[in-house]
Amino acid sequence: MTDDSTERSDAQAFCEATTGTNVELPYAGIKTFMKAASRDIEDVSGVDAAVLGAPFDGTVSNRPGARYGPHGIRVASSWLAYLSGYKGGLTNMYTGEQVDYSSLSLADCGDVPVFPTDATKTADSIEAHVATLAEQTFPVFLGGDHHCTYPAFRGFARGADLDSVGLVQIDAHTDTTARSDLFGEEYHGSVTHHIANSEFSSYEHVSQVGIRGYEAPDFFDFAEDVGLSVFSTADIHERGIRPILDDAIDAAAAETDAVYVTFDIDSVDPSVAPGTGTPEPGGLSAHQALTVMQRLGDVDAVRAIDLMEVAPHYDPADNTQQLAAYLLAAFLERRF
Repeated sequence: MTDDSTERSDAQAFCEATTGTNVELPYAGIKTFMKAASRDIEDVSGVDAAVLGAPFDGTVSNRPGARYGPHGIRVASSWLAYLSGYKGGLTNMYTGEQVDYSSLSLADCGDVPVFPTDATKTADSIEAHVATLAEQTFPVFLGGDHHCTYPAFRGFARGADLDSVGLVQIDAHTDTTARSDLFGEEYHGSVTHHIANSEFSSYEHVSQVGIRGYEAPDFFDFAEDVGLSVFSTADIHERGIRPILDDAIDAAAAETDAVYVTFDIDSVDPSVAPGTGTPEPGGLSAHQALTVMQRLGDVDAVRAIDLMEVAPHYDPADNTQQLAAYLLAAFLERRF
């Protein structure tokens, strides 16, 4: 005769193993990145990586909305955590590798304080908070418009106590404008200019992948003069994404202490990722973008990463923030 309690426990175990009732549903609970534990920014020294958001888009030149990017990415990432949790790990069908996101020690420190009408004060807040993270662990920064990368880059260099930092920039736009008569010196089209002219880097340590659209008439002369490594989508179509990326990594890592990666979601073609403020046709495919993140995750020199310019309201199907979440997950699973 079968014991009823044993029968019930066996049935319950089977239900939990096959339906996911032992883990929190992706659309339930507090929205942290990949359902990571919420942690105070001063207490993340024991984790592999810590996530920080900047819901700010006060320096855009086209469509606003990237202030909702950190929240959108967090919501989308819940699915991966749920899937891995109830299956007890996953097989990555892209790489063939075993992945268990529950074994990744990840914390979410929430969003930095932002000041919607004060870009300078917001930048100071971002720099201070990222520096606090970088003193303890690997920063994962969610934007926000791309100008937020400049203070995040500075905060990383300061917090990690680095003298020279290279930049790998995955982007549709070069962001090398020194000053705009309309937008001034501090806007999302000037971020690379400010990084390259900071005490922590130079154009010789900057690599750009996925550039397309239009630039100033003398841009290529400028890039050659300053030593900027530019790899357009035309280069990618001709040579392939992997050799391009290897060259970009080598250039950014040469004679630097570490590499910071910034991924602007508008590097991806808007047919795939329309939820961004300044879309440009002819961008990376989802396959190419995932390849980029997987390759970067294998690079020991990379010690900080951000993902910027996701503006969820322009994508009613949520594909853009879903891709953004997958891109960061692809990086993290290879990095850790």
